[in-house]
Amino acid sequence: MKYRKITLLLVAVTFLMGIYSCKKDSFNINQDPNNATDSTVAYNVILPAAQNNTARVVSRSWSWLQNYLGYWARSGTYSPNVDEETYEITTNFQTGIWSGIYDNLYDYQVMENGAAKAGASFYEGIAKIMKAHNYGILVSVYNNVPYSEALKGATKTTPKYDDGLTIYKDLLRQLDIAIDLIKNADESETGPNASILTDDVMFGSKLFPTSTIEDQKVRWVQFANTLKLRILTKFMNGGLETNTAGTVGTPASYVPGVDLANEFAIIAAEGTGFLDFDAEVQPGYQSDKGNPFYNLYVKDDAGSATSGSVYYKANSYAVGQGIGSDPGYYGWNLDPRRTKLYSANGSGVVRGVAYGEPSSTDNAAATLAGIGAGLYRGVDKPQWILTAAESYFLQAECMNRGFLPGDPASTLNTGITASVVSLGSTATAADTYINTTNAGFPDVDYNAPDVAADGNGATGGLFTIISQKWFALNGIAPFEVWSDYRRIDFSPTIHHFVYGSSVDFDPGPAISVYPANTKTEIPVRLLYPQSEYLYNPANVGAQPSVGAYPFSHIFWDLN
Repeated sequence: MKYRKITLLLVAVTFLMGIYSCKKDSFNINQDPNNATDSTVAYNVILPAAQNNTARVVSRSWSWLQNYLGYWARSGTYSPNVDEETYEITTNFQTGIWSGIYDNLYDYQVMENGAAKAGASFYEGIAKIMKAHNYGILVSVYNNVPYSEALKGATKTTPKYDDGLTIYKDLLRQLDIAIDLIKNADESETGPNASILTDDVMFGSKLFPTSTIEDQKVRWVQFANTLKLRILTKFMNGGLETNTAGTVGTPASYVPGVDLANEFAIIAAEGTGFLDFDAEVQPGYQSDKGNPFYNLYVKDDAGSATSGSVYYKANSYAVGQGIGSDPGYYGWNLDPRRTKLYSANGSGVVRGVAYGEPSSTDNAAATLAGIGAGLYRGVDKPQWILTAAESYFLQAECMNRGFLPGDPASTLNTGITASVVSLGSTATAADTYINTTNAGFPDVDYNAPDVAADGNGATGGLFTIISQKWFALNGIAPFEVWSDYRRIDFSPTIHHFVYGSSVDFDPGPAISVYPANTKTEIPVRLLYPQSEYLYNPANVGAQPSVGAYPFSHIFWDLN
Protein backbone atom coordinates (compact mmCIF):
# COMPACT_ATOMS: atom_id res chain seq x y z
CA MET A 1 0.00 0.00 0.00
CA LYS A 2 1.29 3.46 -0.93
CA TYR A 3 -0.12 6.34 1.05
CA ARG A 4 -0.34 9.41 -1.17
CA LYS A 5 0.24 12.09 1.42
CA ILE A 6 -0.23 14.88 2.17
CA THR A 7 -1.73 16.21 -1.05
CA LEU A 8 -5.37 16.20 0.04
CA LEU A 9 -4.42 17.68 3.37
CA LEU A 10 -2.57 20.53 1.66
CA VAL A 11 -5.47 21.15 -0.70
CA ALA A 12 -7.87 21.30 2.22
CA VAL A 13 -5.58 23.58 4.22
CA THR A 14 -5.34 25.87 1.20
CA PHE A 15 -9.13 25.87 0.96
CA LEU A 16 -9.42 26.81 4.61
CA MET A 17 -6.76 29.54 4.52
CA GLY A 18 -9.20 32.07 3.15
CA ILE A 19 -11.83 31.13 5.69
CA TYR A 20 -9.58 31.25 8.72
CA SER A 21 -7.06 33.87 7.49
CA CYS A 22 -4.19 31.69 8.69
CA LYS A 23 -0.61 32.85 8.25
CA LYS A 24 1.80 30.53 6.48
CA ASP A 25 3.75 29.88 9.64
CA SER A 26 0.61 28.70 11.45
CA PHE A 27 0.91 25.34 9.76
CA ASN A 28 4.16 23.60 8.95
CA ILE A 29 3.64 20.32 7.16
CA ASN A 30 6.82 18.28 6.80
CA GLN A 31 8.17 18.33 3.26
CA ASP A 32 8.39 14.54 3.15
CA PRO A 33 4.73 13.44 2.84
CA ASN A 34 5.50 9.89 3.98
CA ASN A 35 7.44 10.97 7.03
CA ALA A 36 5.47 13.68 8.81
CA THR A 37 6.66 14.01 12.39
CA ASP A 38 4.98 15.30 15.52
CA SER A 39 7.38 18.25 15.76
CA THR A 40 6.41 19.60 12.33
CA VAL A 41 2.63 19.38 12.57
CA ALA A 42 0.21 22.13 13.55
CA TYR A 43 -2.50 19.79 14.85
CA ASN A 44 -5.03 22.59 15.31
CA VAL A 45 -4.80 23.60 11.62
CA ILE A 46 -5.14 20.01 10.47
CA LEU A 47 -8.47 19.54 12.27
CA PRO A 48 -10.77 21.69 10.07
CA ALA A 49 -8.99 20.53 6.92
CA ALA A 50 -9.42 16.88 7.88
CA GLN A 51 -13.08 17.39 8.78
CA ASN A 52 -13.71 18.98 5.40
CA ASN A 53 -12.08 15.98 3.74
CA THR A 54 -14.33 13.66 5.74
CA ALA A 55 -17.30 15.63 4.44
CA ARG A 56 -16.08 15.05 0.89
CA VAL A 57 -15.69 11.30 1.45
CA VAL A 58 -19.15 10.99 3.00
CA SER A 59 -20.94 13.12 0.42
CA ARG A 60 -19.19 12.38 -2.89
CA SER A 61 -18.13 8.71 -2.92
CA TRP A 62 -21.39 6.82 -3.23
CA SER A 63 -23.30 7.72 -6.41
CA TRP A 64 -22.88 4.15 -7.70
CA LEU A 65 -24.46 2.90 -4.48
CA GLN A 66 -27.32 5.39 -4.78
CA ASN A 67 -28.01 3.63 -8.08
CA TYR A 68 -27.68 0.13 -6.65
CA LEU A 69 -30.06 0.86 -3.76
CA GLY A 70 -32.84 2.20 -5.97
CA TYR A 71 -32.49 5.92 -5.18
CA TRP A 72 -30.90 7.30 -8.34
CA ALA A 73 -30.27 6.14 -11.91
CA ARG A 74 -28.37 7.23 -15.00
CA SER A 75 -30.37 9.53 -17.24
CA GLY A 76 -30.82 8.67 -20.90
CA THR A 77 -28.71 11.67 -21.83
CA TYR A 78 -25.65 9.55 -21.00
CA SER A 79 -24.47 6.24 -22.37
CA PRO A 80 -24.63 3.19 -20.10
CA ASN A 81 -21.90 2.53 -17.56
CA VAL A 82 -21.67 -1.13 -18.53
CA ASP A 83 -19.42 -2.43 -15.74
CA GLU A 84 -21.55 -0.83 -13.07
CA GLU A 85 -24.92 -1.64 -14.61
CA THR A 86 -24.08 -5.31 -15.15
CA TYR A 87 -22.44 -5.60 -11.71
CA GLU A 88 -19.25 -6.75 -13.44
CA ILE A 89 -17.13 -4.68 -11.11
CA THR A 90 -13.36 -5.07 -11.09
CA THR A 91 -10.35 -4.06 -8.99
CA ASN A 92 -10.47 -0.70 -10.78
CA PHE A 93 -14.06 0.01 -9.71
CA GLN A 94 -14.53 2.88 -7.21
CA THR A 95 -10.90 2.82 -6.06
CA GLY A 96 -11.28 6.41 -4.91
CA ILE A 97 -13.11 5.16 -1.83
CA TRP A 98 -10.03 3.28 -0.64
CA SER A 99 -7.57 6.07 -1.41
CA GLY A 100 -9.88 8.82 -0.18
CA ILE A 101 -10.56 7.20 3.17
CA TYR A 102 -6.92 6.31 3.76
CA ASP A 103 -5.83 9.83 2.81
CA ASN A 104 -8.30 11.19 5.35
CA LEU A 105 -7.23 8.65 7.97
CA TYR A 106 -3.66 9.84 7.54
CA ASP A 107 -4.82 13.42 8.15
CA TYR A 108 -6.22 12.35 11.50
CA GLN A 109 -3.19 10.20 12.35
CA VAL A 110 -0.82 13.13 11.84
CA MET A 111 -3.13 15.31 13.89
CA GLU A 112 -3.31 12.69 16.64
CA ASN A 113 0.48 12.39 16.79
CA GLY A 114 0.96 16.13 17.06
CA ALA A 115 -1.82 16.58 19.59
CA ALA A 116 -0.53 13.77 21.80
CA LYS A 117 2.93 15.31 21.91
CA ALA A 118 1.51 18.74 22.78
CA GLY A 119 -0.84 17.37 25.45
CA ALA A 120 -3.85 18.54 23.41
CA SER A 121 -6.07 15.68 24.45
CA PHE A 122 -9.26 17.20 23.00
CA TYR A 123 -7.73 17.15 19.51
CA GLU A 124 -6.24 13.72 20.14
CA GLY A 125 -9.64 12.36 21.15
CA ILE A 126 -11.32 13.88 18.10
CA ALA A 127 -8.71 12.27 15.84
CA LYS A 128 -9.41 8.85 17.37
CA ILE A 129 -13.16 9.29 16.97
CA MET A 130 -12.88 10.33 13.33
CA LYS A 131 -10.53 7.44 12.61
CA ALA A 132 -13.15 5.10 14.09
CA HIS A 133 -15.78 6.71 11.86
CA ASN A 134 -13.66 6.17 8.75
CA TYR A 135 -12.45 2.67 9.57
CA GLY A 136 -16.03 1.67 10.33
CA ILE A 137 -16.99 2.53 6.76
CA LEU A 138 -13.84 1.00 5.26
CA VAL A 139 -14.40 -2.41 6.89
CA SER A 140 -18.07 -2.48 5.85
CA VAL A 141 -16.98 -1.97 2.23
CA TYR A 142 -13.86 -4.20 2.04
CA ASN A 143 -13.82 -6.46 5.15
CA ASN A 144 -10.17 -7.06 6.16
CA VAL A 145 -8.01 -3.95 5.66
CA PRO A 146 -4.64 -2.56 6.81
CA TYR A 147 -5.08 -1.26 10.36
CA SER A 148 -2.45 -2.00 13.01
CA GLU A 149 0.45 -1.35 10.60
CA ALA A 150 -1.32 1.33 8.55
CA LEU A 151 -0.76 5.11 8.61
CA LYS A 152 2.93 4.81 9.47
CA GLY A 153 4.27 6.58 6.38
CA ALA A 154 7.69 5.57 5.10
CA THR A 155 8.34 3.30 8.08
CA LYS A 156 5.72 0.80 6.84
CA THR A 157 4.76 1.13 3.20
CA THR A 158 3.37 -2.41 2.88
CA PRO A 159 1.17 -2.88 5.95
CA LYS A 160 -0.44 -6.18 6.81
CA TYR A 161 -4.20 -6.64 6.75
CA ASP A 162 -6.14 -7.11 10.01
CA ASP A 163 -9.39 -9.03 10.05
CA GLY A 164 -12.56 -6.96 10.25
CA LEU A 165 -13.75 -8.32 13.58
CA THR A 166 -10.44 -7.47 15.27
CA ILE A 167 -10.62 -3.95 13.84
CA TYR A 168 -14.19 -3.35 14.97
CA LYS A 169 -13.49 -4.60 18.47
CA ASP A 170 -10.46 -2.33 18.73
CA LEU A 171 -12.44 0.64 17.41
CA LEU A 172 -14.78 0.26 20.37
CA ARG A 173 -11.82 0.50 22.74
CA GLN A 174 -10.34 3.44 20.83
CA LEU A 175 -13.66 5.23 21.23
CA ASP A 176 -13.53 4.58 24.99
CA ILE A 177 -10.05 6.12 25.10
CA ALA A 178 -11.20 9.07 22.99
CA ILE A 179 -14.17 9.75 25.25
CA ASP A 180 -11.90 9.79 28.29
CA LEU A 181 -9.40 12.10 26.57
CA ILE A 182 -12.11 14.57 25.63
CA LYS A 183 -13.97 14.53 28.94
CA ASN A 184 -10.74 15.26 30.81
CA ALA A 185 -9.24 17.71 28.31
CA ASP A 186 -7.68 20.96 29.54
CA GLU A 187 -10.16 23.81 29.00
CA SER A 188 -7.85 26.70 29.96
CA GLU A 189 -7.56 29.70 27.66
CA THR A 190 -3.77 29.34 27.47
CA GLY A 191 -3.60 25.54 27.24
CA PRO A 192 -3.08 23.28 24.21
CA ASN A 193 -6.84 23.10 23.53
CA ALA A 194 -7.34 26.88 23.67
CA SER A 195 -8.59 27.27 20.08
CA ILE A 196 -10.72 24.11 19.92
CA LEU A 197 -14.03 25.97 19.68
CA THR A 198 -12.99 27.77 16.50
CA ASP A 199 -10.86 24.99 14.99
CA ASP A 200 -13.56 22.32 15.25
CA VAL A 201 -15.95 22.82 12.33
CA MET A 202 -18.27 19.99 13.38
CA PHE A 203 -19.21 20.74 16.98
CA GLY A 204 -17.49 24.08 17.62
CA SER A 205 -18.63 27.69 17.47
CA LYS A 206 -19.15 27.81 13.70
CA LEU A 207 -22.34 25.74 13.99
CA PHE A 208 -22.96 26.36 17.70
CA PRO A 209 -22.20 30.08 18.20
CA THR A 210 -23.04 30.19 21.93
CA SER A 211 -21.28 26.93 22.76
CA THR A 212 -18.89 26.44 25.63
CA ILE A 213 -16.07 23.90 25.51
CA GLU A 214 -18.04 21.83 28.00
CA ASP A 215 -21.00 21.75 25.60
CA GLN A 216 -18.62 20.81 22.79
CA LYS A 217 -17.28 17.91 24.84
CA VAL A 218 -20.80 16.55 25.32
CA ARG A 219 -21.49 16.66 21.59
CA TRP A 220 -18.30 14.76 20.77
CA VAL A 221 -19.06 12.06 23.34
CA GLN A 222 -22.59 11.70 21.98
CA PHE A 223 -21.13 11.31 18.50
CA ALA A 224 -18.67 8.67 19.74
CA ASN A 225 -21.45 6.72 21.45
CA THR A 226 -23.56 6.86 18.29
CA LEU A 227 -20.62 5.52 16.27
CA LYS A 228 -20.52 2.68 18.78
CA LEU A 229 -24.12 1.87 17.88
CA ARG A 230 -23.19 1.81 14.19
CA ILE A 231 -20.51 -0.76 14.99
CA LEU A 232 -22.58 -2.80 17.43
CA THR A 233 -25.59 -3.13 15.14
CA LYS A 234 -23.25 -4.61 12.52
CA PHE A 235 -22.88 -7.57 14.89
CA MET A 236 -26.67 -8.11 14.77
CA ASN A 237 -28.20 -10.24 12.03
CA GLY A 238 -31.56 -11.82 11.31
CA GLY A 239 -34.26 -11.01 13.78
CA LEU A 240 -37.23 -10.19 11.60
CA GLU A 241 -40.47 -11.21 13.28
CA THR A 242 -42.17 -14.14 11.58
CA ASN A 243 -45.42 -13.13 9.92
CA THR A 244 -48.65 -15.06 10.29
CA ALA A 245 -47.94 -17.09 7.18
CA GLY A 246 -44.65 -18.17 8.71
CA THR A 247 -42.65 -17.44 5.57
CA VAL A 248 -40.54 -14.47 6.59
CA GLY A 249 -37.80 -14.07 9.15
CA THR A 250 -35.20 -16.06 11.02
CA PRO A 251 -34.29 -16.03 14.70
CA ALA A 252 -31.99 -13.24 15.76
CA SER A 253 -28.33 -14.10 15.25
CA TYR A 254 -25.19 -12.34 16.39
CA VAL A 255 -21.55 -12.31 15.38
CA PRO A 256 -19.66 -14.63 17.75
CA GLY A 257 -16.79 -13.30 19.83
CA VAL A 258 -18.46 -10.04 20.89
CA ASP A 259 -19.93 -9.48 24.36
CA LEU A 260 -22.77 -7.21 23.34
CA ALA A 261 -24.25 -7.00 26.84
CA ASN A 262 -20.93 -5.73 28.18
CA GLU A 263 -20.56 -3.20 25.36
CA PHE A 264 -23.96 -1.72 26.12
CA ALA A 265 -23.15 -1.71 29.82
CA ILE A 266 -20.07 0.42 29.04
CA ILE A 267 -22.24 2.89 27.12
CA ALA A 268 -24.78 3.02 29.95
CA ALA A 269 -22.07 3.56 32.57
CA GLU A 270 -20.55 6.40 30.55
CA GLY A 271 -24.00 8.00 30.57
CA THR A 272 -23.80 10.87 28.05
CA GLY A 273 -26.13 9.26 25.50
CA PHE A 274 -26.40 9.63 21.75
CA LEU A 275 -26.83 12.27 19.07
CA ASP A 276 -30.18 14.04 19.05
CA PHE A 277 -29.06 16.55 16.42
CA ASP A 278 -27.35 16.26 13.03
CA ALA A 279 -23.57 15.96 13.06
CA GLU A 280 -22.41 18.25 10.23
CA VAL A 281 -19.28 19.92 8.91
CA GLN A 282 -19.25 23.65 8.18
CA PRO A 283 -15.80 25.14 7.50
CA GLY A 284 -17.39 28.21 5.91
CA TYR A 285 -18.85 26.98 2.63
CA GLN A 286 -19.74 29.86 0.33
CA SER A 287 -20.64 30.51 -3.29
CA ASP A 288 -17.11 30.05 -4.63
CA LYS A 289 -16.04 27.36 -2.14
CA GLY A 290 -19.18 25.35 -1.91
CA ASN A 291 -20.65 22.45 -0.03
CA PRO A 292 -19.06 19.31 -1.56
CA PHE A 293 -22.37 17.56 -2.30
CA TYR A 294 -23.75 20.68 -3.96
CA ASN A 295 -20.57 21.15 -5.99
CA LEU A 296 -20.76 17.62 -7.41
CA TYR A 297 -24.47 17.13 -7.99
CA VAL A 298 -25.84 20.64 -8.56
CA LYS A 299 -23.47 23.48 -9.52
CA ASP A 300 -19.73 24.03 -9.43
CA ASP A 301 -17.93 26.97 -7.83
CA ALA A 302 -18.43 28.99 -10.99
CA GLY A 303 -22.20 28.53 -10.75
CA SER A 304 -22.46 26.21 -13.76
CA ALA A 305 -24.59 23.08 -13.71
CA THR A 306 -22.41 20.02 -13.15
CA SER A 307 -22.39 16.84 -15.20
CA GLY A 308 -23.59 15.08 -12.05
CA SER A 309 -26.79 17.12 -12.11
CA VAL A 310 -27.54 15.78 -15.59
CA TYR A 311 -26.26 12.23 -15.12
CA TYR A 312 -27.97 11.33 -11.83
CA LYS A 313 -31.75 11.38 -11.85
CA ALA A 314 -34.56 9.77 -9.90
CA ASN A 315 -34.81 5.99 -9.96
CA SER A 316 -38.29 4.85 -10.91
CA TYR A 317 -38.18 2.27 -8.12
CA ALA A 318 -38.14 5.11 -5.62
CA VAL A 319 -40.55 7.59 -7.20
CA GLY A 320 -42.63 5.71 -9.75
CA GLN A 321 -44.04 7.26 -12.93
CA GLY A 322 -41.15 5.77 -14.82
CA ILE A 323 -41.06 4.21 -18.25
CA GLY A 324 -43.11 1.03 -18.03
CA SER A 325 -42.71 0.90 -14.26
CA ASP A 326 -45.14 0.14 -11.48
CA PRO A 327 -45.78 2.76 -8.79
CA GLY A 328 -42.58 3.55 -6.96
CA TYR A 329 -41.86 3.19 -3.30
CA TYR A 330 -42.18 6.94 -2.64
CA GLY A 331 -45.15 9.16 -3.35
CA TRP A 332 -48.00 6.70 -3.35
CA ASN A 333 -47.81 6.47 0.44
CA LEU A 334 -47.77 10.28 0.81
CA ASP A 335 -44.25 10.54 2.18
CA PRO A 336 -43.47 14.26 2.71
CA ARG A 337 -39.80 13.56 1.94
CA ARG A 338 -40.44 12.56 -1.66
CA THR A 339 -40.55 16.12 -3.01
CA LYS A 340 -37.58 17.09 -0.84
CA LEU A 341 -35.39 14.23 -2.04
CA TYR A 342 -36.39 14.68 -5.70
CA SER A 343 -37.03 17.79 -7.75
CA ALA A 344 -39.76 17.73 -10.39
CA ASN A 345 -38.91 17.91 -14.08
CA GLY A 346 -39.75 20.93 -16.22
CA SER A 347 -43.35 19.79 -16.45
CA GLY A 348 -43.69 19.66 -12.68
CA VAL A 349 -43.69 15.86 -12.55
CA VAL A 350 -41.56 13.69 -10.26
CA ARG A 351 -40.74 11.04 -12.84
CA GLY A 352 -38.02 8.39 -12.62
CA VAL A 353 -36.16 6.01 -14.88
CA ALA A 354 -35.32 2.37 -14.29
CA TYR A 355 -31.68 1.82 -13.40
CA GLY A 356 -29.84 0.53 -16.48
CA GLU A 357 -32.53 1.63 -18.95
CA PRO A 358 -30.96 2.04 -22.43
CA SER A 359 -30.49 5.65 -23.46
CA SER A 360 -33.27 7.30 -25.43
CA THR A 361 -35.08 10.60 -25.83
CA ASP A 362 -37.86 9.19 -23.64
CA ASN A 363 -35.56 9.15 -20.63
CA ALA A 364 -33.42 12.17 -21.41
CA ALA A 365 -32.35 14.14 -18.36
CA ALA A 366 -34.84 16.96 -18.93
CA THR A 367 -37.78 14.54 -18.68
CA LEU A 368 -36.73 13.17 -15.28
CA ALA A 369 -36.82 14.30 -11.69
CA GLY A 370 -33.47 15.34 -10.28
CA ILE A 371 -31.82 15.39 -6.88
CA GLY A 372 -33.96 17.45 -4.54
CA ALA A 373 -33.28 20.63 -2.60
CA GLY A 374 -33.83 18.78 0.67
CA LEU A 375 -30.57 16.96 -0.02
CA TYR A 376 -28.35 19.65 -1.50
CA ARG A 377 -29.91 22.48 0.59
CA GLY A 378 -27.57 25.16 -0.75
CA VAL A 379 -24.01 25.91 -1.76
CA ASP A 380 -23.25 27.42 1.66
CA LYS A 381 -24.99 24.82 3.81
CA PRO A 382 -23.19 22.38 6.14
CA GLN A 383 -22.50 18.80 5.05
CA TRP A 384 -24.08 15.92 6.94
CA ILE A 385 -21.75 13.40 8.59
CA LEU A 386 -24.25 11.45 10.74
CA THR A 387 -27.86 12.54 11.16
CA ALA A 388 -30.07 12.57 14.23
CA ALA A 389 -32.51 10.38 12.30
CA GLU A 390 -29.91 7.64 11.89
CA SER A 391 -29.02 7.93 15.57
CA TYR A 392 -32.65 7.36 16.55
CA PHE A 393 -33.01 4.41 14.16
CA LEU A 394 -29.89 2.79 15.61
CA GLN A 395 -31.27 3.27 19.11
CA ALA A 396 -34.66 1.86 18.07
CA GLU A 397 -33.05 -1.31 16.70
CA CYS A 398 -31.05 -1.80 19.89
CA MET A 399 -34.23 -1.30 21.92
CA ASN A 400 -36.08 -3.74 19.68
CA ARG A 401 -33.41 -6.35 20.37
CA GLY A 402 -33.34 -5.68 24.11
CA PHE A 403 -29.90 -4.07 24.39
CA LEU A 404 -31.08 -0.55 25.23
CA PRO A 405 -33.94 0.50 27.51
CA GLY A 406 -36.76 2.49 25.99
CA ASP A 407 -39.70 2.28 23.59
CA PRO A 408 -38.54 1.34 20.07
CA ALA A 409 -41.79 2.50 18.44
CA SER A 410 -41.61 5.97 19.98
CA THR A 411 -37.88 6.26 19.22
CA LEU A 412 -38.49 5.18 15.62
CA ASN A 413 -41.17 7.86 15.23
CA THR A 414 -38.81 10.48 16.65
CA GLY A 415 -36.29 9.41 14.02
CA ILE A 416 -38.85 9.69 11.22
CA THR A 417 -39.75 13.19 12.39
CA ALA A 418 -36.09 14.18 12.55
CA SER A 419 -35.62 12.92 8.98
CA VAL A 420 -38.65 14.78 7.63
CA VAL A 421 -37.68 18.05 9.34
CA SER A 422 -33.99 17.88 8.37
CA LEU A 423 -34.97 17.58 4.71
CA GLY A 424 -37.04 20.76 4.90
CA SER A 425 -40.56 19.61 5.75
CA THR A 426 -42.35 19.96 9.09
CA ALA A 427 -43.04 17.99 12.25
CA THR A 428 -46.76 18.32 11.46
CA ALA A 429 -46.23 16.65 8.08
CA ALA A 430 -44.28 13.89 9.81
CA ASP A 431 -47.10 13.34 12.31
CA THR A 432 -49.65 13.05 9.50
CA TYR A 433 -47.40 10.63 7.63
CA ILE A 434 -46.92 8.42 10.71
CA ASN A 435 -50.35 8.49 12.31
CA THR A 436 -52.82 9.17 9.49
CA THR A 437 -51.81 8.42 5.92
CA ASN A 438 -49.62 5.42 6.77
CA ALA A 439 -51.04 4.04 9.99
CA GLY A 440 -51.17 0.26 9.69
CA PHE A 441 -48.50 -0.01 7.01
CA PRO A 442 -45.42 -1.91 8.18
CA ASP A 443 -42.86 0.27 6.40
CA VAL A 444 -44.01 3.18 8.61
CA ASP A 445 -46.01 1.75 11.52
CA TYR A 446 -43.93 -0.22 14.05
CA ASN A 447 -47.00 -2.17 15.22
CA ALA A 448 -48.46 -2.93 11.79
CA PRO A 449 -49.22 -6.39 10.39
CA ASP A 450 -48.12 -7.61 6.98
CA VAL A 451 -50.49 -5.99 4.49
CA ALA A 452 -49.06 -7.39 1.25
CA ALA A 453 -51.72 -9.04 -0.85
CA ASP A 454 -49.75 -12.27 -1.15
CA GLY A 455 -49.05 -12.46 2.58
CA ASN A 456 -45.32 -12.92 1.96
CA GLY A 457 -44.16 -9.68 3.45
CA ALA A 458 -43.22 -8.85 7.02
CA THR A 459 -44.84 -7.25 10.03
CA GLY A 460 -43.63 -4.03 11.65
CA GLY A 461 -40.95 -3.99 14.32
CA LEU A 462 -37.47 -4.40 12.90
CA PHE A 463 -38.85 -4.41 9.37
CA THR A 464 -40.18 -0.89 9.95
CA ILE A 465 -36.91 0.37 11.41
CA ILE A 466 -34.79 -0.92 8.53
CA SER A 467 -37.31 0.30 5.95
CA GLN A 468 -37.29 3.78 7.44
CA LYS A 469 -33.51 3.92 7.26
CA TRP A 470 -33.87 3.32 3.52
CA PHE A 471 -36.16 6.34 3.26
CA ALA A 472 -34.17 8.60 5.60
CA LEU A 473 -30.60 7.95 4.43
CA ASN A 474 -31.33 8.42 0.73
CA GLY A 475 -28.52 10.63 -0.58
CA ILE A 476 -27.03 10.98 2.90
CA ALA A 477 -25.52 7.66 4.05
CA PRO A 478 -26.25 4.94 1.46
CA PHE A 479 -23.30 2.92 2.76
CA GLU A 480 -25.27 2.30 5.97
CA VAL A 481 -28.38 1.26 4.02
CA TRP A 482 -26.19 -1.15 2.05
CA SER A 483 -24.98 -2.62 5.33
CA ASP A 484 -28.57 -3.17 6.48
CA TYR A 485 -29.42 -4.79 3.15
CA ARG A 486 -26.61 -7.30 3.65
CA ARG A 487 -26.88 -8.07 7.36
CA ILE A 488 -30.67 -8.44 7.77
CA ASP A 489 -32.02 -11.51 6.00
CA PHE A 490 -35.62 -11.50 4.86
CA SER A 491 -36.56 -15.16 4.88
CA PRO A 492 -35.04 -18.64 5.06
CA THR A 493 -34.37 -18.37 1.33
CA ILE A 494 -33.80 -14.63 0.76
CA HIS A 495 -30.61 -13.74 2.56
CA HIS A 496 -30.76 -9.98 2.29
CA PHE A 497 -33.32 -7.37 3.21
CA VAL A 498 -36.22 -6.74 0.80
CA TYR A 499 -37.89 -3.34 0.71
CA GLY A 500 -41.42 -2.59 -0.43
CA SER A 501 -43.00 -6.02 -0.78
CA SER A 502 -44.74 -5.95 2.60
CA VAL A 503 -46.87 -3.03 1.43
CA ASP A 504 -47.49 -4.34 -2.11
CA PHE A 505 -44.80 -2.31 -3.83
CA ASP A 506 -42.33 -4.04 -6.08
CA PRO A 507 -39.63 -5.71 -3.97
CA GLY A 508 -36.37 -3.82 -3.96
CA PRO A 509 -33.81 -2.56 -4.39
CA ALA A 510 -34.61 -2.90 -8.06
CA ILE A 511 -32.00 -4.72 -10.16
CA SER A 512 -30.46 -3.08 -13.21
CA VAL A 513 -32.54 -3.54 -16.35
CA TYR A 514 -29.55 -3.07 -18.66
CA PRO A 515 -30.14 -5.65 -21.43
CA ALA A 516 -26.83 -7.47 -20.92
CA ASN A 517 -27.27 -7.79 -17.17
CA THR A 518 -27.88 -11.35 -15.93
CA LYS A 519 -27.35 -10.71 -12.22
CA THR A 520 -30.19 -10.87 -9.71
CA GLU A 521 -28.78 -9.06 -6.68
CA ILE A 522 -26.37 -6.24 -5.99
CA PRO A 523 -22.76 -6.99 -4.99
CA VAL A 524 -22.11 -7.45 -1.28
CA ARG A 525 -18.70 -5.76 -1.22
CA LEU A 526 -16.12 -3.93 -3.31
CA LEU A 527 -12.95 -5.61 -4.53
CA TYR A 528 -9.56 -4.55 -3.23
CA PRO A 529 -8.16 -1.85 -5.51
CA GLN A 530 -5.64 -2.68 -8.18
CA SER A 531 -3.10 -0.43 -6.46
CA GLU A 532 -2.93 -2.91 -3.60
CA TYR A 533 -2.07 -5.76 -5.97
CA LEU A 534 0.66 -3.56 -7.47
CA TYR A 535 2.21 -2.08 -4.32
CA ASN A 536 1.22 -4.39 -1.46
CA PRO A 537 0.85 -7.75 -3.25
CA ALA A 538 1.98 -10.09 -0.49
CA ASN A 539 -0.45 -8.74 2.08
CA VAL A 540 -3.46 -8.36 -0.16
CA GLY A 541 -2.67 -11.75 -1.68
CA ALA A 542 -2.78 -13.34 1.77
CA GLN A 543 -6.45 -12.44 2.16
CA PRO A 544 -9.16 -15.10 1.74
CA SER A 545 -10.38 -15.36 -1.81
CA VAL A 546 -13.02 -12.76 -2.60
CA GLY A 547 -14.60 -15.26 -4.97
CA ALA A 548 -16.99 -14.62 -7.80
CA TYR A 549 -19.98 -12.26 -7.91
CA PRO A 550 -21.64 -11.33 -5.61
CA PHE A 551 -18.27 -11.90 -3.86
CA SER A 552 -17.41 -12.95 -0.33
CA HIS A 553 -19.34 -11.51 2.57
CA ILE A 554 -18.16 -8.94 5.08
CA PHE A 555 -17.44 -10.74 8.37
CA TRP A 556 -20.62 -9.47 10.04
CA ASP A 557 -22.86 -10.65 7.21
CA LEU A 558 -23.83 -14.09 8.54
CA ASN A 559 -26.33 -14.65 5.75
